[in-house]
Formats: sequence, structure tokens, C-alpha cells
Amino acid sequence: MSIQDIQNDLIEEFSLFDDWMQRYEYMIELGKSLPLIDPHEKDDSLLIKGCQSKVWLKADLNNGIIRFSADSEAIITKGIIAILIRVFSNQSPEHILAASTDFIDEIGLKEHLSPTRANGLASMLNQMKYYALAYQTKLNS
Repeated sequence: MSIQDIQNDLIEEFSLFDDWMQRYEYMIELGKSLPLIDPHEKDDSLLIKGCQSKVWLKADLNNGIIRFSADSEAIITKGIIAILIRVFSNQSPEHILAASTDFIDEIGLKEHLSPTRANGLASMLNQMKYYALAYQTKLNS
């Protein structure tokens, strides 16, 4: 499934909810399905800088496809990273780097987050793109 298709699905899913309390509850549910990092691998090298709560993000490249796993101590943050993993995991580095992130605005996520959580969201996106760039460079060398 393409990144755009996944983003469109998320936009449609979020549009089903009448208010942001329901959307937050949905994000919490998404967080429960997050592909978790092995607890033994949760070290400081995988922490995303710029997040209010601790967020660990790991990326593995296999056959030209990146698979992300993550964890967070905060349930809302876990939901946010789960959304990003749903969009960007199981994609090529090239597709991740070329992908638009407009869906975040379309579902209203950025405007309904506190400034510190919005900064954390930006940091998560930047880290995912950084992993994609690093793997793309590795694949092209």
C-alpha cells in the first residue's frame, strides 16, 4: 500500500469522529497496536531528541524496505508515533523521503497538540526521514 493511500485512510478514519476527545481516544487505541522495540534495545541512542516524553524509535532495513518500531512512556505520544509508523513503515527510503506530511494538517493533529507535543511530532518526523536518508545513502553506495 502506498504512503498516500495510508494517509488517505487515516484522513478518512479521523473524519469519522465528531470531536477531538474521540480522536484522542482513537490515537490511544492506535498506540496500543504499536510495533514495540524490544525492551533490551531501548537505550539512549534510540531516544528522539526534542520530545517532552521519552520516545524510542528504531529503524531496520530489509530488502530495501524500512520497518520502524517504537515505544513511549506517554499514551498520547505513543499514539502519535503509531500513526507515523503506520504511514512510513514498510516503505522504501526513497518513498519516505518523497512523501508529503500534509495529512497531519488534514486530520488536524498539529493544531490540537500542545506546543511541546507539536515539537515532538516534528522531531519524530525528522528522525524517520533521517533514518530513510541514511538507508538511502547506504543503498546507493
